Amino acid sequence: MSKMKFGDTQETVVTREEFPLSRARKVLKNETIAVIGYGVQGPAQALNLRDNGFKVIVGQRKPSPSWNKALKDGWKPGKDLFSIEEACKKGTVVAYLLSDAGQVTLWPAVKKYLTEGKALYFSHGFAVTYRKQTAVVPPKNIDVLLVAPKGAGRSVRRNFLSGSGINSSYAVFQDASGKAGDRVKAIGMGIGSGFLFETTIEKEVYSDLTGERGVLMGAIAGIMEAQYNELRRRGHTPSEAFNETVEEATQSLIPLIGENGMDWMFANCSTTAQRGALDWKGKFRQAVEPVFRQLYTSVKKGEETKRVLKSNSSPDYKKNLRRELDLIKNSEMWRVGAKVRSLRPEKIILVKGKK
Repeated sequence: MSKMKFGDTQETVVTREEFPLSRARKVLKNETIAVIGYGVQGPAQALNLRDNGFKVIVGQRKPSPSWNKALKDGWKPGKDLFSIEEACKKGTVVAYLLSDAGQVTLWPAVKKYLTEGKALYFSHGFAVTYRKQTAVVPPKNIDVLLVAPKGAGRSVRRNFLSGSGINSSYAVFQDASGKAGDRVKAIGMGIGSGFLFETTIEKEVYSDLTGERGVLMGAIAGIMEAQYNELRRRGHTPSEAFNETVEEATQSLIPLIGENGMDWMFANCSTTAQRGALDWKGKFRQAVEPVFRQLYTSVKKGEETKRVLKSNSSPDYKKNLRRELDLIKNSEMWRVGAKVRSLRPEKIILVKGKK
């Protein structure tokens, strides 16, 4: 495995060249991977593993929309599609990919099938990290592994089909077999990771919960709302405010930043934009640093977990969630967004130099 230096820190990174798919298949040749849950990560990881030649079965509640989705994806009842308990019984590697609340609810039923020598695999270490709250305590005689793709399930599948893969973190929480390291890397490559970087199961959760609430979703949504509202307050039209806040960022700048980095973005915009962005970047950083400190502390103390578990276990959670999401959907900014998206020109496909 490679030791790569990022800043002042040396990290362990596993590439496809160092741990090829042929080696991954050899490590897991006698294993049956039982993917429990077919919601967000389950479909992508199960399909990628199957396409890569691993023995995979799916465990899902029946009847349910997810069971029907599994059927549409080609999983066959009694062959590679089973109830959750039957799949746990058959699997030697149990990929526990239910929602965090679902993992807590079904843990007593799943735990009894985690016999000596098996592996319990997560893509998010929530349940184990906050085990005092969740009561998810794995038996000592099994391996406990984590591979966390840095993207949603759809991205995991889309990147796999394109051949690019998605970067993932990995961790060994418990090595009872003595081969947990190879097992987790084999799974990481099997689900289609571009490369794997080492972490701990706790740090994965802390960074993930902070990122979701911060730059990846919560912060960016809040910043967009603040800028849009200020432009509207100052008399700008809805389409102008949306284009300057969301459309240009998502359709032009963010993809370029992803490809080339922020310094490249600054170097390749107008001198007016350069100067303004550099001058105001620090002001925004100073404004939000206290919020991120408060957020990380809340995550580490388990306050976020407590709120999530309480909220998600409420019988009217989905109804309340829909109400909150509808407030966003029906706000002026995102109603304008729907209209702007509908006006985007269709992609032009060139064939032999012609449209």
